[in-house]
Amino acid sequence: MGRPADSYAGTGAHTGSYYAASANPQPTRRPLHGDQSFDICVVGAGYSGLSTALHLAEKNYNVALVEGAQIGWGASGRNGGQIVNGLNASLQTIKRRYGQDTANFVAGLVMEGADIIRDRVKTYDIQCDLKPTNLFTAYTSAHMRELEDRLALWRGYGIETQEMVGPDKIRDYVGTDAYVGGMIDHAGGHMHPLNLALGEAAAFEENGGTIFEGSVVRKVDHVAAQPVIHTDQGTITCKKLVLCGNAYLGHVVPKLTHRVMPVSTQIMATEPLSDAQAKTLLPTDTCVEDVRYILDYFRLSADNRLLFGGGTVYGGADPKDIEAKLRKNLNRVFPALRNVGIDYAWSGNFALSFSRVPQLGRLNDNTYFAHGYSGHGVTGSHTFGRILSEAIDGDMSRFDVFEKVPWIPFPGGRMFRVPYSVIGSWYYAVKDKLAR
Repeated sequence: MGRPADSYAGTGAHTGSYYAASANPQPTRRPLHGDQSFDICVVGAGYSGLSTALHLAEKNYNVALVEGAQIGWGASGRNGGQIVNGLNASLQTIKRRYGQDTANFVAGLVMEGADIIRDRVKTYDIQCDLKPTNLFTAYTSAHMRELEDRLALWRGYGIETQEMVGPDKIRDYVGTDAYVGGMIDHAGGHMHPLNLALGEAAAFEENGGTIFEGSVVRKVDHVAAQPVIHTDQGTITCKKLVLCGNAYLGHVVPKLTHRVMPVSTQIMATEPLSDAQAKTLLPTDTCVEDVRYILDYFRLSADNRLLFGGGTVYGGADPKDIEAKLRKNLNRVFPALRNVGIDYAWSGNFALSFSRVPQLGRLNDNTYFAHGYSGHGVTGSHTFGRILSEAIDGDMSRFDVFEKVPWIPFPGGRMFRVPYSVIGSWYYAVKDKLAR
């Protein structure tokens, strides 16, 4: 990651993650060769692209999905695997910025992505170790008040899947003294993210879709009456084009480059733990993230590894020593794991928008895009894929609402967006430390 756009995929092989090492078998898919035509071309085979393409294939469109590396190579195959409802920006923030009508609209779909994932897993029998619930944890009484406010806010919009967990109950869910309480979301969950992506790709092909892997898009002509994408060995001309490269689209479409910034986050996987250890750490096998600005997140894998993630690097560069970066926080939460072995450590980029609100829009009548999930892309990408498919199929009602939400540029433009964001992260890190 952090590579230039023309070589971002390297050899096309997945990063050395636990997910890649435990991925389900998949077929070898050929690169794009020659000049071809499809009704719809989707660029990027992460969750946004897969969701869009699968919804359209189910509607009997002739769809091509073009990926520079392999299915789920980017954030969709590297993330924490947590199904967290909501956007990065809170409903209160959305109401303040964009009005009550927009907040009502967003509240009506923040649970949709999780439902789509569960439906896909059930309908297509996707083997991705899907498990229920997620837990937000609080270090301080101030954090608890923040969670209580969130619960009240969401209940005000008719969302009642969450409940507070007080200091007397928090150890029923997570075996540490680090937290003073939390909030559980019974509609959340966790899964093996790469296997989910691979299963959705297989479902897309089952519905007649065509996938081209190892086909880095070098040029996009979205001005023509029919859009054309160019790779090293071929082109696709289409009636509708959907750009879902997110943090890895690079500079291929200059109009989109400055809208988001790549930010990397890191994860490591321990050696397999005993059943007794795993039960002590996470008695209910839920996934966890704390409520700090720069947060930790963790869960158990199907084979009892603790997957522990956190940290941010603005601009998308990889830390030199991921294990060293994460060890301190792991030891703080679970002192008993101080000497546990780490078998895998990896990094991946997500696309950050300045407003923390995902962006959905068009470059013209025939070219659509979705990006900027700001660390909450597992559910949001699945929802946006459905909304994109609706728009292409003629129902613009939900797409139009998001397209009209104004996007906010990073102060200082592309040159200064990284240092500006680093300064901002320092500020919020201090707030995290001072929170009481």
